Amino acid sequence: MPFHVEVRSPLHHARVFNIGDAELQEILKPWIAGHTFELGEQEWEPRESKLTILEGRALDGPDLAYGQGWSNALRSAEDVTRRLIEAAETETPLPPVVVVEADSVDAAAAQMASGNNGSTPIEWAEARKRIDDPKIAAVVLVVKGP
Repeated sequence: MPFHVEVRSPLHHARVFNIGDAELQEILKPWIAGHTFELGEQEWEPRESKLTILEGRALDGPDLAYGQGWSNALRSAEDVTRRLIEAAETETPLPPVVVVEADSVDAAAAQMASGNNGSTPIEWAEARKRIDDPKIAAVVLVVKGP
């Protein structure tokens, strides 16, 4: 069955209808990773947007006419957003996230360099929320070499 997708922000929205699994993955992968992606000739930031994925019958011309496509999709399809996001997250496990608390960035770096980093593991959802916290002095991303 095809998918119908809506991405919505406070000011804009984009919808695509009758897409297959491959096209859906082009939306889901960056969404889960928190990366900006393009849909409907616009760039979307997952943290600032809402994603809705419906799975149902293909909508043809009359179903899509006069701007009624999304209303018809809502009536004839099932909202599978949560299920597909959870499934995609388990297929592509995210790397661990840890928090190191210190009085300064230099103190945190020295603490990590000493091997006694006092890190606390947290979930990605919590990390994403905390990044916007004004108390956060630094975010360190460690990338593995090739």
